[in-house]
Amino acid sequence: MYKALGNLSLDLLRAFEAAARHRSFTAAAMELGTTQPAVSQQIKRLEEQLAVRLFDRIYRGIELTDAGRLLFEHVQAGLQSMEAGLGLITQQDQHEVLQVATDFAFAAYWLMPRLHRFHEANPQVDVSLVTSERNHATLRSDIDVAVLFGDGRFRQGHSQWLFNEEVFPVCSPQLLKGRTTPLSLQSLQALPLLHLRQESHSQWFDWNGLFRELGITAAPTPGPLRFDNYTLLIQAAIAGQGVAIGWRHLVDNLLEQQWLCRPIDGTVISRFGYYVVLPQRKRRGPLIERFVEWLMAEQAGSVQSLAGLALPSIAV
Repeated sequence: MYKALGNLSLDLLRAFEAAARHRSFTAAAMELGTTQPAVSQQIKRLEEQLAVRLFDRIYRGIELTDAGRLLFEHVQAGLQSMEAGLGLITQQDQHEVLQVATDFAFAAYWLMPRLHRFHEANPQVDVSLVTSERNHATLRSDIDVAVLFGDGRFRQGHSQWLFNEEVFPVCSPQLLKGRTTPLSLQSLQALPLLHLRQESHSQWFDWNGLFRELGITAAPTPGPLRFDNYTLLIQAAIAGQGVAIGWRHLVDNLLEQQWLCRPIDGTVISRFGYYVVLPQRKRRGPLIERFVEWLMAEQAGSVQSLAGLALPSIAV
C-alpha cells in the first residue's frame, strides 16, 4: 500500500509544497523556520528520489514544471486533509468541563430543558451536573458553579440572585374532570395532596405554609403519597395521583404543554429563592463567567415568557 511513497519523508513534501505555493525557496524557508539552502537541498533530494525535475530554475526565481504542478496539486490536497484531521483530534482534546452543582428539581425542570442552548453556543464545553436533594450544604472542591436555594446568604461562596420562590398548587387536568375551575380554596382541601418529605433545615414551602399564606384555616390532609424527591412528586401529579406544590419557574413548561394545570388562582412568593453561587476558592475564569452570563440571560427570557400570565400573588 502507498508504494509510490516509498521512503519519502514528510519533511521533503512539506518543503516542496511551501516552495511551490510561494514560488520561492526563500519564502518557503521563512515559513518553515529554516534556511534557503536547506530548502534547496530538500527539493534536490526529492527530485533525485522521484527521478523527475519539479522546478525550473529561472533568473528571477523558480517555476513549476508540468510534473511539479501535478505533484503540487496532490501534495497540497493531502496536507490539507491531514491538517483538518489533526485539527479535529486536537479540538476533541480541548474540551473543557464545567462542574455545576444544584438540586434534582432545578436540574430536571429548569436547567436541562435549556442546557442545549448553552452547548450550541459553547460546543467545546461539557457541563457535568452534580445533583443532590440535600441542597449541597457543602460543595465538592471541584465544583465551579452552584445554583442553590435559600435567602442569598451562603457560606459556600458569593451569591447572585436568579429568581424568587413562587409557588402554587398544580395537578393533572384529568384530576379536575367534572369540576368547575378555578376551584374555591375550600374545594382544594377535598383533593388528595402530594407531600414532599423535607429535611428539618429546608426552607421550601410545604402544604402547611401554603395553606397558611393562602388564608386556608383548616389543616391540609396528610395525603396518600409522600416523596423525598421533587421530580417524582411532579411525575405523580402528572399521573393524576394528587395535587402538588408547583414552582412557577420549574413547572412553567409543564403548564404550557398542559401536562399540569392550576386548580386555584392563588400564588405565594417568599423572600427565598434560587441563587447562583460561586465558590470562594475558585478563580473566576472566562468559562465560569460565560456560564453565569448565560444563566442570567435564560432567567431574563424565562421571566419575559411568563410576563403574560397575570397571576395574583401574596408576598411573604
